[in-house]
Amino acid sequence: MSSAAEYESLLRDSELRVTRPRVAVLNAVYDHPHADTTSIIDAVRGELPEVSHQAVYDVLRALTDAGLVRNIQPPGSVARYESRVGDNHHHIVCRSCGAIADVDCAVGDAPCLTASEDHGFVIEEAEVVYRGLCPDCAAESTHDPSPRKESRV
Repeated sequence: MSSAAEYESLLRDSELRVTRPRVAVLNAVYDHPHADTTSIIDAVRGELPEVSHQAVYDVLRALTDAGLVRNIQPPGSVARYESRVGDNHHHIVCRSCGAIADVDCAVGDAPCLTASEDHGFVIEEAEVVYRGLCPDCAAESTHDPSPRKESRV
């Protein structure tokens, strides 16, 4: 998605008023997958310099409540936002640099995993976070030029 008209249509279809901040925030989330709030504010201010932090927070909450964006918070990370909604995908997070990528469900229907005990809950979603090293960090760790100090006793 790349045009203001498409974002306006999304907002109208969700029965949200079309405002410049809402269009700018949608644009920022679509352009910067898995962005944190600070990055989204910076991107929005590139388009609307006068927008306040609170306005962006309010728009993110409204868009999340409407199901237009998804709020994720991988363990050890700040809240992040993504435009991929409507499915039950998961994430992989680099332990070194914090990069995040989407991972489709391995098998089966949403919620992808069958709980060993549901405790009477109606399970609607499962969240799985894979952790490891991204390709850049993995390559760097195998080519670490720093000398290893040996301890002598």
